[in-house]
Amino acid sequence: MSEEVFYKSISELEKMLDSRQISAVELAKAFIDRKNAVDSKVGAFISSNEGELLESARKSDERRAAGGKLSELDGIPVGLKDLLAVRGQKLTCASRMLENYVSPYTGTAMKKLENAGALFWGRLNMDEFAMGSSCENSALQTTRNPWDLSRIPGGSSGGSAAAVSAGECAASLGSDTGGSIRQPASLCGVVGVKPTYGLVSRFGLAAFASSLDQIGPFARSVRDAAVVLKHIAGYDRLDSTSANVPVDDYPARLSPDAFAGKKAGVPKEYFSSGMDPEVRVIVEKAVEKCGELGAEIVEVSLPHTDLAIPVYYIIATAEASSNLARYDGIRYTHRSSKAGDVVDVYFKSRAEGFGEEVKRRIILGSYVLSSGYYDAYYLRAQKVRTLIRRDFENAFESVDVILAPTSPTTAFKAGEKSSDPLSMYLSDIFTINVNLAGLPGLSLPCGFASDGMPVGLQMIGKTFDESNLLSYAYAYEQACGWNRCNPKL
Repeated sequence: MSEEVFYKSISELEKMLDSRQISAVELAKAFIDRKNAVDSKVGAFISSNEGELLESARKSDERRAAGGKLSELDGIPVGLKDLLAVRGQKLTCASRMLENYVSPYTGTAMKKLENAGALFWGRLNMDEFAMGSSCENSALQTTRNPWDLSRIPGGSSGGSAAAVSAGECAASLGSDTGGSIRQPASLCGVVGVKPTYGLVSRFGLAAFASSLDQIGPFARSVRDAAVVLKHIAGYDRLDSTSANVPVDDYPARLSPDAFAGKKAGVPKEYFSSGMDPEVRVIVEKAVEKCGELGAEIVEVSLPHTDLAIPVYYIIATAEASSNLARYDGIRYTHRSSKAGDVVDVYFKSRAEGFGEEVKRRIILGSYVLSSGYYDAYYLRAQKVRTLIRRDFENAFESVDVILAPTSPTTAFKAGEKSSDPLSMYLSDIFTINVNLAGLPGLSLPCGFASDGMPVGLQMIGKTFDESNLLSYAYAYEQACGWNRCNPKL
């Protein structure tokens, strides 16, 4: 089978399946062969179950033969970031702490995909407990960027982005706490969507920072991302933060004329001295293209942008220290064989089970929540978070969408920033504000730098305005076609 099948869109694969040009089993085997051919170099998959994939594909073929396919995703192989719960599958969070944990239930977003006929195709690598921007913090393996195997894929959903970019699955799910979908999507040259907080249920997501985490899709095109989002979005009574709002038929709302008569805001604070000059030029050209497509380009101000990094790393680490307290060596996590008493079980199990970055964030989070520092740090950070949200509210009074860079640079070399945590944290400087404000955002390819690496354009929308946000992205994508470029592996 031609390698080109791996780089086809979900819509194209659906047509091939419907016309019997290919069966779901044949498609599954093609992706298995692809993974076996390239993943030793990319390292996107932590694990996969080929037998389970082929059995699910066989059932998909039977449904089609009976004229009863479940949805446009029926028979399509989809990968999952390894912090998403599927019953009977390992859920490791790329950590020694959960290395042997098997999920006893399936989370809501995954159940919805399952009900749509999507074929779960393996567990994808990530930064441990989603803490990182390069996928170098995984305790289990290293993931490489398919465009240049000496470079990082971004993080924390690096495996999810790399798997789609390398053609190892048609789409994947990741999670975004401070840019962990959009940043790797940008660095790997694919589309990544971070939905409005509450649009997609978090039930079945191993929590990092509960007020920031959101599940979202990676895909080869905006339409593909819209298809996946349509199936995973919606109210869930099992998630107390789930929003009871209507879900649009996102693919049906896509329009190549979406920018006509609209205003697109460009935040002056995002085009700072810290951005790579070449990335800046490419993003500015993408903004100009949106103007050519009918948008009126307007400069806007988000004055508290420079406070996003400190605010995020106070709030996120505080919530992480609380969420990760449950991993204590007593119940279902790693338990140290060197423990001599119950106190040793706690101390040694956590010391052995957690990696350095996770320990760093637990310590910082515990500090800002401690007596005497709560008001000075955590409470003040929450107040500034409100100011950041108001910045966006004020901007959206005059514009319909905000255009910005996704990442200040292209993908950097593996190991380049490993010894400098602060430099690594600054990789998310353009994405963190969106999570703090609870807004929807996406990244899509907008060009390539002279080093041959992809550059992403970030689009930020109004609360629960995913339909228009996806439509703006679709209009740009149709005009430029950068998503049709593929790495040579």
